[in-house]
Amino acid sequence: MNLLRRSLKEYKKIIDLTMPLKPDMRGVSFETAKTVEKDGWNARMLHLYSHAGTHMDAPIHFGVSEETIDTIPLEQCIGEAWVIDATMVKPKGLIHVEHLGDVATNFKPGESLLIHTGWSKVASDPDKYRNELPRISEELAQWCVANQVKMMGVEPPSVADVNNIEEVTRIHKILLSGGVVIIEGLCNLDQIDQAKVMLYALPLKVYQGDGAPARVFVAAD
Repeated sequence: MNLLRRSLKEYKKIIDLTMPLKPDMRGVSFETAKTVEKDGWNARMLHLYSHAGTHMDAPIHFGVSEETIDTIPLEQCIGEAWVIDATMVKPKGLIHVEHLGDVATNFKPGESLLIHTGWSKVASDPDKYRNELPRISEELAQWCVANQVKMMGVEPPSVADVNNIEEVTRIHKILLSGGVVIIEGLCNLDQIDQAKVMLYALPLKVYQGDGAPARVFVAAD
């Protein structure tokens, strides 16, 4: 049965792939706005970098088009996804088409990829998490476009080396100009024990946003 044609209640479990936004994260800070004692309710002012934590990139992020995060159709944010074991890729290593294994031949246009590297485990070390991340090769980025990948989800905060402006620009432009939705900063991929799941990646609807934090989860059997 097509995974997309099932309701969420038909799945055995929902796995949250979203990192909680905390004030010790890059681009995140909170400010007390109201308190129960003084105002009758609690409320905080949230200051968020548009690519903080688990987030989605919009094409305008790298100027490949004028499409912003609030105009990405929700149909592009939901779909079947293959879970790829790339835990053997070392820090600063490249993820290639060969790491897809049999998925490379079984993949159907419109499906998505979740790349499990285990990198979310080092998120508590911000410098290593950002500066030593495993990344998507140009070969794999081109393959994703050629095979009409709907969404590409990764654990690191970027699909490419953020300290190499040429690389990070090139990889993002290949994917975004090819219609691939990029989701970065995932976690809990190690909790998925099946090859294919239903992926839901729902970004904040930020007006004219270049990206936004997203609530991302999968439905699994």
